[in-house]
Amino acid sequence: MSFSPARRVATLVAGAVMAVSGSAAVNAQEFINILTGGTSGVYYPLGVALSELYAENIDGARTQVQSTKASVENLNLLQQKKGELAFALGDSVKSGWDGLEEAGFPAPLTELRAIAAIYPNYVQIVASAESGIETLEDLKGKSISVGAPASGTELNARAIFAAAGMSYDDLGKVEFLPYAESAELIKNRQLDATLQSSGLGVAFIKDLSATMDITIVSIPAETVNSIGAPYIASVIPAGTYDGQDADVPTAAIGNILVTHAGVSDETAYQMTKLIFENLDRLKAAHAAANGIDPATATQGLSIPLHPGAERYYQEAGLL
Repeated sequence: MSFSPARRVATLVAGAVMAVSGSAAVNAQEFINILTGGTSGVYYPLGVALSELYAENIDGARTQVQSTKASVENLNLLQQKKGELAFALGDSVKSGWDGLEEAGFPAPLTELRAIAAIYPNYVQIVASAESGIETLEDLKGKSISVGAPASGTELNARAIFAAAGMSYDDLGKVEFLPYAESAELIKNRQLDATLQSSGLGVAFIKDLSATMDITIVSIPAETVNSIGAPYIASVIPAGTYDGQDADVPTAAIGNILVTHAGVSDETAYQMTKLIFENLDRLKAAHAAANGIDPATATQGLSIPLHPGAERYYQEAGLL
């Protein structure tokens, strides 16, 4: 992190005083910026819960939650050391590590380090009931939002449509908007549907389903399986949203909490430990946290674990 000249001077003076007095060194103030997503998604409330945990339990920690365009932006910010912890989709993390330019990564993000694999995201395609959309094929000629440009959600949209033998050219109109804006346009009959990648029970779909009749569009297992890892065939369970009376087949992609190599081992250790010692608090922040399991926290990672996180898993007998 960067310090202003005044803070640098203050830090040097404080250090000199401590050295003269012979007292034990006091940890410098730790700044932890948590990179999340849109405020109506899942990343943001979980980021708020983590920031509170860290502020309360990491000595000297000063925390901040930053709302972003999510995965792709978060990973690029981490590479630039403009954040200490970020939420990101597993496929975006792999693309960032590999430096996949078409996914929004002009060069490999070599500074990325993993803290934990957490809950899965579900690709959730929501259409107004009056649009008549029930299948992927029905989206042809319709208007749809696919998340912010080059976001993790938008990368999911490209993959899903390609697997179904479709592209944006088949759609009537494509908007590149996050959750809240997409929901408002559907409510106002300016958009037929939106494809978003999020945890189950996401606020914007709950709000939509409470104010109008909607359809959750199925993504067949064979379509998902044709994409391959890290996509897996899954379902949105019946009753997740108002009016959804049956399970809906879809794709799931794991989320990862990511940091960078410049974060100290001790801070990364504390950040990891506090997650798993306070899962009830995270679950209270959002039901998606029910999918966080320490037993699977080191599985399916496409980037190295941060040494501090690795220390926690070794102590917990998980490595």
